[in-house]
Amino acid sequence: MKTECQDYFPFLAQVLDTIEPMIAVINTAGEIVYVNQSWIRFARNNACKIETSWVGINYLEECRKGADQGDEYAQAALEGFDRVISGEAPLFEMEYPCHSPDTPRWFRLRVAPLEGSREPFLVITHHNITSRKLIELEMQRLAHQDGLTGLANRRMLDEFLASEWKRCMRLQQPISLAMIDLDYFKQLNDHHGHLYGDKCLRAVASCLKDFARRPGDLAARYGGEEFVLVLGNTGLEAAAERVEQFRLAVQALGLSHDHSPQENILTISAGVACTIPQPGQEEITLINKADALLYEAKHAGRNQVITGEF
Repeated sequence: MKTECQDYFPFLAQVLDTIEPMIAVINTAGEIVYVNQSWIRFARNNACKIETSWVGINYLEECRKGADQGDEYAQAALEGFDRVISGEAPLFEMEYPCHSPDTPRWFRLRVAPLEGSREPFLVITHHNITSRKLIELEMQRLAHQDGLTGLANRRMLDEFLASEWKRCMRLQQPISLAMIDLDYFKQLNDHHGHLYGDKCLRAVASCLKDFARRPGDLAARYGGEEFVLVLGNTGLEAAAERVEQFRLAVQALGLSHDHSPQENILTISAGVACTIPQPGQEEITLINKADALLYEAKHAGRNQVITGEF
């Protein structure tokens, strides 16, 4: 059966069936009047409930269902469609993730009016941009990664902490931050050499990664021999327990430190601060509090964790 769009453009419909981008045409009410074969193949290969008979399906309603379930990309798409339909914008474009269970994928959505048709239609295209996006993400990762340890660098820490701080403020959830320092690291470098010092930094960083597994967690190198562990939606007691486990894990590494005034193995000291962010507060206060607690831990004898909240 020919669709309404195919009646208008039979040759164009055949051409569109040969290209890779997924294409659909909708009327201003959101009803689909045409999809190309690439659209149908994608639906069939990705277990969509609709596989072949897309004509008559309301695309905007499907977006609205996703938005109602909290999908921010579906909400952004709806707002973009509204601007194009109302004439406020000549077109709308956005990039969004659409990951399969075993493969990360990204697409670019483009919506524009179909010029020259007897009735107002919108042309929707979804173009697979995964190859380009993976390159971009790798470049971003390298720009946000500490070259020696592979942990997040200061730039990434600042961006992540600002975002997590705002999220915890909005939800009124606690956020904890640990400032961590390798004990007597200067003496280790002086007597064992910088190559061994770098080896110790990498070993401690690798261990710290195991304590930052959730989306709201981040392990970062703060600078020199200092590290930071951000723990979103984590109260002081839970954060203190996790950092103490990390302290014991570093001790269990058994990294030789023959010139430490206290131990013959490498140890760490840490200050853990926790708060529920309030309007008017800034995330730097959390760092400063954790740093002050770390100072206390050092002067109390090192190889320990001191905590506090505000």
